[in-house]
Amino acid sequence: MEVEAVNKEEQQQRRPSPIMKMVTVAAIAAGVQFGWALQLSLLTPYVQLLGIAHKWAAFIWLCGPISGMIVQPVVGYHSDRCSSRFGRRRPFIAAGAALVALAVFLIGYAADLGHLFGDAHDQTPKLHAIAVFVVGFWILDVANNMLQGPCRALLADLSAGNQKKTRAANAMYSFFMAVGNVGGYAAGSYTHLHKLFPFTNTAACDIYCSNLKSCFFISIALLLGLTALALATVHETPLSELRGDTASDSEGSQVGREPFLGEIFRALRSMKRPMLTLLIVTCLNWIAWFPFLLFDTDWMGREVYGGKVGEGQLYGMGVRAGALGLMLNSVVSGLMSLAIEYLARGAGGVKRLWGVVNFLLAVCLGLTVLVTKRAESQRRFPSVTHGGGGGSIVDNEALPPPAGVKVGALVLFAVLGIPLAVTYSVPFALASIFSSTSGAGQGLSLGVLNLAIVVPQMLISVTSGPFDALFGGGNLPAFMVGAIAAAASGILALTLLPSPPPDVSPSPKPADVSSAK
Repeated sequence: MEVEAVNKEEQQQRRPSPIMKMVTVAAIAAGVQFGWALQLSLLTPYVQLLGIAHKWAAFIWLCGPISGMIVQPVVGYHSDRCSSRFGRRRPFIAAGAALVALAVFLIGYAADLGHLFGDAHDQTPKLHAIAVFVVGFWILDVANNMLQGPCRALLADLSAGNQKKTRAANAMYSFFMAVGNVGGYAAGSYTHLHKLFPFTNTAACDIYCSNLKSCFFISIALLLGLTALALATVHETPLSELRGDTASDSEGSQVGREPFLGEIFRALRSMKRPMLTLLIVTCLNWIAWFPFLLFDTDWMGREVYGGKVGEGQLYGMGVRAGALGLMLNSVVSGLMSLAIEYLARGAGGVKRLWGVVNFLLAVCLGLTVLVTKRAESQRRFPSVTHGGGGGSIVDNEALPPPAGVKVGALVLFAVLGIPLAVTYSVPFALASIFSSTSGAGQGLSLGVLNLAIVVPQMLISVTSGPFDALFGGGNLPAFMVGAIAAAASGILALTLLPSPPPDVSPSPKPADVSSAK
């Protein structure tokens, strides 16, 4: 309860910080997402290089939602109560960035460390390298969750309850996520980065592995540089000053002893209708997104290009085409992030904008069936003519799909960048606004919102494969479930999700949320 009083008092007595300070904090998302894009584009082949079986690889990727389900609420809870003289959010941001750097180093040097611990060059699987990789990968996901939650909470603090600034701050965060994605996909597709870091090519690490290490060195430098810039230029007011020096010691000790699980259950049990509806809409929204985000390049390789995993070159060509689609998706998402505020005004509010783009998401997921059927109907096979007889036999592997099919698939990737930008921005802005009006802690509220994201991710990760197998394999059944969930999310957003309350006039006692040191 003391935290709620502190948040209300903070919003009433302080005015929003300058926009450039919010830009500096939001830019950390570019460093985080640069590394995440490298994970999506490079780590799956690296896992195969180390010898991890495909059936176990899926369980390794589950560490993301599991750590998100635990770490973000814990970090949010403690960041609301952190009494450090450096502020509430900045210590967690600094620690998260340092852990990301450590994790990326372990992942990149897994093969070298495994060789140092006894793995032979021709050994498959490389057990010591796999152990180092798994440890690094889990640390990376924990660190990412430890970093991103406080970053968004700090943006909400800097907005000081101003809805326009809150929406703008989350839109900037979404924009820098797209910038990081574009940079990560571009770096991952360039195969000569290892020449900039010749020391990465070792006896235990081939050209592909050394290129991965080079990409990760760039990722570490980018994240640590952006984080250092933000922490050096944005200073928080310590919690003791927010409460008042006279009451800080006694109240701080009482708040610090409040049980975490009790606070979580109390937050869920006493959750008001706006936040509860937001969680339901967000959950459905991510049920719609995760099948496509997990299997988009596989859909291009198997359904659109007609390739088979591990057979011939067609599947790999489709995966590379899917990587190009992800690049286009990130570019559109970044541009859309800059226009969210203007489009929300035209749509009549952010909740209406979110509802409309959810219907766009449903249509695009439905159109994957049309693109797939079009590709199948126009599938062509090369013929090999034998001399003399004039007959021909059909080769086993098909030709790449016609240009129209490829363009149609890439257009879907690009258009999906529009709802993705809104998904990365609007729900978090609404969570900050709803928690501000109720006086709840920003960190804990955003951690609870994250539960509505990671639970669907775990559900899709575990069930999508068996569910698709029931219908003969392929990715389309999961995509259709996603389309239905997107439509349901759009309906609930338009009909049940309340509009944010109007902004409160600023207090006559102006004070910047961040100190001007």
